[in-house]
Amino acid sequence: MSPFAQAGWHPGRVFGQYEVLAPLGRGGMAEVVRARTLGGPWAGQQVALKRLLPELAQVPTYVQRFAREGELATTLNSPHIVQTLEVDLFEGICFIVMEWVDGRDLAQVLRKCRERHIPVPVDFAVYLTHVLLEALDYAHHARNARGEPLGLIHCDVSPSNVFISRGGEVKLGDFGIARVRTVRGRDAQLAGKPYYLAPEVLQGEVDQGADVWAVAIMLYELLTLQRPFQGRDPESVFAAIEAGRWRPLSEARPEAGAALDAAMARALDPDPQRRFATAADFARALEPLYDERVGTPLAIAALVRGLFGAFEELPAL
Repeated sequence: MSPFAQAGWHPGRVFGQYEVLAPLGRGGMAEVVRARTLGGPWAGQQVALKRLLPELAQVPTYVQRFAREGELATTLNSPHIVQTLEVDLFEGICFIVMEWVDGRDLAQVLRKCRERHIPVPVDFAVYLTHVLLEALDYAHHARNARGEPLGLIHCDVSPSNVFISRGGEVKLGDFGIARVRTVRGRDAQLAGKPYYLAPEVLQGEVDQGADVWAVAIMLYELLTLQRPFQGRDPESVFAAIEAGRWRPLSEARPEAGAALDAAMARALDPDPQRRFATAADFARALEPLYDERVGTPLAIAALVRGLFGAFEELPAL
């Protein structure tokens, strides 16, 4: 029996005004299912429901963190950020209702490209990165209902949190650990995946530049199908990050061009003072580096259809 079924989230289960259709994913803190809305303003629509894992739902620290995720996410309204529709409570269980992105996440796209040894087109990679940087710039400047800056930091920008719809829309999701500071060592994974952590994050200093760094890692990964900082375990990855050991883009993907190589070198400089100051700065540097006739949502949709076929329905997990 799957963990989802054991937890009572089996297909057909009615959870408040939502009918569970299929599991979508399960992580270290939460699980997500696809559901149909039975009533209310979104009646008939398919959505994604997210709740804490049952074993964490009784731990106040995790419950508070999860509730704050929902509160933060409801303030964000961008076409490139997964929309949070509401935060609700049913049978004592707090859950978050999000739009369901009918498509694939970027981790799946990269995995398929590696399997088939298909390089991601440069224009595709740069356009997608530009969109993510615009989404982060919006989130970094978001304000609450009183007009006060939130100072939001995503803290977990990575391919599994970037979604591509059937129509080629690119959306950033999962603000679950936003604004959470990190520490060195095993617990560092609590505030981001090891491969995507900036050098200063490893020292416990987290600001919005950490998100920009993570996007740069993803751009390199899109262009080369490899992460720039390698290691056998998190500690060796951290050592490579702090030492600035990575293969220049000019060697790994020469056709990317000198301008993109220079932008990548700046974005991955170990010294945060020499990097792009903001997501908007990085986005402006990338804007002239892709062909707008190739880097488009339709082109992205076509590429992903070529990798996965006609976007067949994802299998149950």
